[in-house]
Amino acid sequence: MTTAGTAVHSPDFSAGVQLLADLRNEITRADTKATVLAGVLSMSAGLLGGLLTSSRSPGVLSALAGALWWTGLLAHVIAQLALLLAVMPRYRRSRWRPGVPLTYFGDIRRASRSGRLGTALTETGPATTDGLLTALAETSRIVAHKHLWIRAGLIAFGCASLLLPGSLLVN
Repeated sequence: MTTAGTAVHSPDFSAGVQLLADLRNEITRADTKATVLAGVLSMSAGLLGGLLTSSRSPGVLSALAGALWWTGLLAHVIAQLALLLAVMPRYRRSRWRPGVPLTYFGDIRRASRSGRLGTALTETGPATTDGLLTALAETSRIVAHKHLWIRAGLIAFGCASLLLPGSLLVN
């Protein structure tokens, strides 16, 4: 059995700390990508509004062109929602209880509300590896969800980018 000091200086622990830092950087990059893409989508929504007020409104499109237009508009809305979901903070219910290491702010809040924050911090020190493993699992879950919503948003935006102009060409 290793002591907490030995575990903190082990190669496995150092690799875990590096992975956690990389995951946190990836969360920041994913949030930045999704925010920029949401901004681009918002600007393109302004262009769509301009198209609606022009002489080529959806009401004067043929049946096929109208179907393409409304499908493209739906894809645009789905893309916007997906990118907003990508940047939405991901919280989980704190599962902290006495004897379990603190791993994120929800655990700290729960320990504080129960009046056990000092004890929890003391117990977390020796259980650093357990806390690191929990933090790695939770952070990787957050990254996976963000990437899922960014991919969904990009696919929907790609569809909208083809369908909306295509509806005007088919007419």
